[in-house]
Amino acid sequence: MAVKPAQTILVTGGAGFIGSHTCVELLLAGYEVVVVDNLANASTESLRRVEHITGRPLHFYEVDILDRPALEEVFAAHPRIYAVIHFAGLKAVGESASMPLRYYEVNVVGAQVLLQCMDAAGVKRLVFSSSAVVYGLPETSPVPETAATNPTNPYGRTKLFIEHIIRDHCAADRNWQAVMLRYFNPIGAHPSGEIGEDPRGVPNNLAPYVCQTILGLREKLRIFGGDYATADGTGVRDFIHVVDLAKSHLAALRRLEDAPGCLECNVGSGVGYSVLELVHAMEHVSGKKVRYEIAARRPGDLACVVADTRRAERELGWRAQHDLETMCRDMWRWQQKNPQGYS
Repeated sequence: MAVKPAQTILVTGGAGFIGSHTCVELLLAGYEVVVVDNLANASTESLRRVEHITGRPLHFYEVDILDRPALEEVFAAHPRIYAVIHFAGLKAVGESASMPLRYYEVNVVGAQVLLQCMDAAGVKRLVFSSSAVVYGLPETSPVPETAATNPTNPYGRTKLFIEHIIRDHCAADRNWQAVMLRYFNPIGAHPSGEIGEDPRGVPNNLAPYVCQTILGLREKLRIFGGDYATADGTGVRDFIHVVDLAKSHLAALRRLEDAPGCLECNVGSGVGYSVLELVHAMEHVSGKKVRYEIAARRPGDLACVVADTRRAERELGWRAQHDLETMCRDMWRWQQKNPQGYS
């Protein structure tokens, strides 16, 4: 009996935090992996470590998704690409407000270029890295996929616009299949401690800021809001282990094998943890205290935002497996082994 060749997956932005963890899961599952990344916010060291963890090689091209000729060359070099997982893009909420044109160019135009290259190559399966920021300020929690989408910043609007483009393209071409994953709050790291989140400069996200505060790289943590109607007064968020998140992309790929059309799914743990719960969990796994102060609420912050994950469980057969302590333990292991990240 002939052996079925391994499917080839193109991963844009595959050297980044979520992309590198997804590459690990793809390689371990037997896929062939092709990565394109312009390395603006990533390092090839992450991919070297991905190969070390898995014992398998991948193909890497330093390519910007806005560079259509270079992207076409990648598709031409790998004519058996089965599907694309699209991570590449800019992702800092605050930065998007100060440079919106750059965000629309890189995120929206970049996605359009990618889709055009996929069409030209006859590749019509896509998993898109979207975000819960498309909901803006949801009125209910847990947040279902049917909630209104009204993002409050340019970054969120780029994600929503890309969703609309993908949805319209799938409607126009019934051969297209897409799953759009709306991430909540990814934290953690690979349990080996070899790959993890490596923010450039001051972290935009809570978890790496907490780690850097423990290491003395940051003076103290500012917690915005201590008077919410929650158990300890701090905001409650849905944190998800990055390995669980990575595995959701494999579940989405399996769905693409036999389900036409376009589907959006929340990807979170479905469990709410407060900011102070995260801080205390990090103190527990590190054995060190976190210096913090309670500051005033920020405009637009909500008391509680948690994902309704029932659609992902039903449609993808996926659900998160790791609890907060595991997320923090793996994140701390990465931070201890790599206090300066990949540099």
